Amino acid sequence: MKILLIEDDADTSAYVRRGLREAGHVVEVAATADDGAFLASQGSHDVMIVDRMIPGGDGLTLVKTLRGGGTTTPVLFLTALDGVNDRVEGLEAGADDYLVKPFAFSELLARVNALGRRPPLSRPRGTVAVADLEMDVARRTVTRGGRRIDLTPQEFRLLEYMLGHAGQVVTRSMLLEKVWDFHFDPQTNIVDAHVSRLRAKIDRGFATELIRTVRGSGYIIDVAR
Repeated sequence: MKILLIEDDADTSAYVRRGLREAGHVVEVAATADDGAFLASQGSHDVMIVDRMIPGGDGLTLVKTLRGGGTTTPVLFLTALDGVNDRVEGLEAGADDYLVKPFAFSELLARVNALGRRPPLSRPRGTVAVADLEMDVARRTVTRGGRRIDLTPQEFRLLEYMLGHAGQVVTRSMLLEKVWDFHFDPQTNIVDAHVSRLRAKIDRGFATELIRTVRGSGYIIDVAR
């Protein structure tokens, strides 16, 4: 795989780059937010490894910007921040995985390989709609009743998955696996919190509720019958 490593600490960068190259990967390295953004914008990487604290900005802002611009390359955050809120903040910014320093290289390699194997999200093509809610996948825009709705990258990904399964119940486990790529319970309310915020943006101020909770099962997006 071709991997972009955005890390300013010279020792950590050399350690990770050497190990990834020994494992057969091609590695590009950036030490600042600007250099990382430039290399990431080329769109030729299979995985990005991003330190949360980098000169010229921070990893959260960088990943949010990249996601907002349509970059879908899987991202693994490296950070010394290990609190639950820190992990949630990183995932909400658009990261796919999170590894706390200090780390074992074997774990980093396993996580990178898992991200590289992850199949692309099944995406609806063109414009998809439920009632007066429309998503333009190519332009990354969402409107309802002709009014633009601004979503975070993770909210867009969540809505994209739900629209791809419109009329079907999607469980919390499905959303954790398909939207966040979690194959375990992260012991947080990340799904419920995101759906609640998405529902507020999609349904508030409109007569018809499109996102509904199916008690004991999950959620559905559809026109209520």
